[in-house]
Amino acid sequence: QVQLVESGGGLVQPGGSLRLSCAASGSIFSIYVMGWYRQAPGKQRELVAVLNSVGSTNYGDSAKGRFTISRDNAKNTVWLQMDSLKPEDTAVYYCNMYLSGRSYWGQGTQVTVSS
Repeated sequence: QVQLVESGGGLVQPGGSLRLSCAASGSIFSIYVMGWYRQAPGKQRELVAVLNSVGSTNYGDSAKGRFTISRDNAKNTVWLQMDSLKPEDTAVYYCNMYLSGRSYWGQGTQVTVSS
């Protein structure tokens, strides 16, 4: 089993920054994909950014140029640095790990961008 614990969400003004973190624990092997998805009210869950164990990244269109994903393999932790935030970035952000054919999700952390 894998457990994912997120932190770092909150309320921020437009143009501001937030840093989300996700720590994984449990039966984790070295090769996996870890990252972030988000879901706004009334919308489908969408990719924000993912990062594999060799450092390759994939960003959703909304995140390109503004968000940066990084990880520490030794700590099984991934971070999402979000800059130049916009009201349309408001959503619940979910940490995800894809490992050995299974997908694991965190409980989600709310990000609200509003003045």
